[in-house]
Amino acid sequence: MGEKRKIRVLVGGVFDILHVGHIHFLKQARELGDELVVIVAHDETVRMQKRRDPINPAEDRAELLRAIRYVDEVYIGSPGTIDFELVRRINPDVIAIGPDQNFNCEKLKEDLRKHGINAQVIRVPYLYKSDRAKTSKIIQRIVETYCE
Repeated sequence: MGEKRKIRVLVGGVFDILHVGHIHFLKQARELGDELVVIVAHDETVRMQKRRDPINPAEDRAELLRAIRYVDEVYIGSPGTIDFELVRRINPDVIAIGPDQNFNCEKLKEDLRKHGINAQVIRVPYLYKSDRAKTSKIIQRIVETYCE
């Protein structure tokens, strides 16, 4: 009897200041399959997308993610847009998109197919209200509370 093939789920993100929203997202993504792989955004990608430096370098963000029990593997992405070569090597069955990630799922599916990647794309909903579990809002609260 052959071993049943594990369903591999892939997520990507910045994960700069880890917060409860990230944990909810990772937990829900992990529940879509048997193993969860994370691609952490490269520092240059964060600068391009967020127009600010990351609070924590990619290596630190990756190390924190490796410590989370829902996460099986962590990679640091290449600078720029989606690293389709890395995604192809990871070979996911499912790509989970976070509730606040700015992706058009249909367009992403098309782009994946063009690169020979035949994964399902699933948007994970917010588990709870999104408002307090956002890195930008956490930074804003820190600045308002501790900086004069």
